[in-house]
Amino acid sequence: MSNAKKMKAAYEKVDREKLYTVEEAVKILKDNSKQRKFDETVELAVNLNIDPRHADQAVRGMFALPHGTGGSVRVAVFAKDDKAEEAKKAGADIVGAEDLAEKIRAGQMDFDRCIATPDMMPLVGQLGKVLGPKGLMPNPKLGTVTPDVAGAVEAAKGGAIEYRAEKAGIVHAGVGKASFDDKKLTENITAFVKELLRVKPSGAKGSYMKKVTVSSTMGPGIKLDLAAFTGPSQKAA
Repeated sequence: MSNAKKMKAAYEKVDREKLYTVEEAVKILKDNSKQRKFDETVELAVNLNIDPRHADQAVRGMFALPHGTGGSVRVAVFAKDDKAEEAKKAGADIVGAEDLAEKIRAGQMDFDRCIATPDMMPLVGQLGKVLGPKGLMPNPKLGTVTPDVAGAVEAAKGGAIEYRAEKAGIVHAGVGKASFDDKKLTENITAFVKELLRVKPSGAKGSYMKKVTVSSTMGPGIKLDLAAFTGPSQKAA
């Protein structure tokens, strides 16, 4: 079956107007993924009623999914001496200081997460124009600027994800693989949505969470019933 026919068949299984429970959505998603020759990533798109341009409406953080993401994460660490050794023992893929900075300036950024000890930030700060646009700049609020480099590396390797609301107030996040069993996917999805509810910013007004959609890499979006996370008082927009 061609990709176009697979896509059409997948879309026919989804009622675009219906709000599904997480369990129902996971079953549909996994059934559709059986037609693929690779392990699709399961992604969430959460529409929030916020304007991230205002500091009191920003939504950003790091969250450890109960069952990880199922993907491999390459971690780079800026550290020296004992802290560098701690990072290596914890599983960091790249560890360095000035030498790592030179590689980054040369465009060699073969990593997905960047961590730094506080004393390294004067050096790392010089790389802001390179790391910043790629979302790789270490940030103390996200736990990626820390003296506990071992803990930060282990969290990254264990499936902690960084999330951030885009200009339109939408948060995108990979929450697992289609090969995960139903229970693990359901728990990852539920935990992440509840995390976004937990970090609701003080400036958010009215209905904070407007819509939650789950999809696989090449599958249709499936709308989730917000009542499963927020109670019956809030409906999808």
